[in-house]
Amino acid sequence: MTTFMRFFEHVGSIVLLATRAFSHVPTVGRQTGRVVEQCYLIGYTTLPIVAILSFFIGGVLALQAGISLQDFGARQLIGTLVGESMARELGPVMTAILLAGRVGSAITAELASMKVYQEVDALVTMNIRPERILVLPRIVAIILMMPVLTIIADVIGWLGGAVVCQYVTIIGVDWELYFQSLKDFLTVQDVLNGMIKAEVFGIGVVLVACNVGLRTRGGPREIGLSVTQAVVQSLILILVLDYFITRALV
Repeated sequence: MTTFMRFFEHVGSIVLLATRAFSHVPTVGRQTGRVVEQCYLIGYTTLPIVAILSFFIGGVLALQAGISLQDFGARQLIGTLVGESMARELGPVMTAILLAGRVGSAITAELASMKVYQEVDALVTMNIRPERILVLPRIVAIILMMPVLTIIADVIGWLGGAVVCQYVTIIGVDWELYFQSLKDFLTVQDVLNGMIKAEVFGIGVVLVACNVGLRTRGGPREIGLSVTQAVVQSLILILVLDYFITRALV
């Protein structure tokens, strides 16, 4: 019973944090500098690892699919499999998981440190809402950057699959056949569905990280525990949301 109470308390605190943050949306125009800074931290600094991971995931998908589809005489569908897998599922989920581990942990550590060392209390004393300057710019940045990171992950994943098909001779599919298959079956709606997922995942990760960080009490040890807690909760949230969003979009 205590576990359920804690769960609903945590969900309620996230909803309350989101409500307070979005109530300050009219002030976004005066916080352009903070939003740009968060876009840089969330988007630009995360891009290299997203690109590397996407390339090799696309390559592995093509290799596994090529070997498996040979038994059914359907090697020409490798482009379709890689394209739809990256666009619908792996692109948004993988990008969100990377953000949870890299960006979510950093946000939690920063806000938890501010909370522990009473910097957040100082803002409240000066009648400055933490949700306005600490949470809202990060939400706006993730809304702007998540689609960009996801589409880049998709494209680089497709290229990774194409490179494997071109240079691994046992697959027997050339560059042109791969992209023709991808073009014939992949739709714009598939890509849009993946971007919808990515937006929801990104907002969820930021809200969890901010909520855990701002609720931290204690000292340095509690900061570390909060970071771990935020990452674990974000990963669970991503997988749970993935199921329900997929079910809604099917």
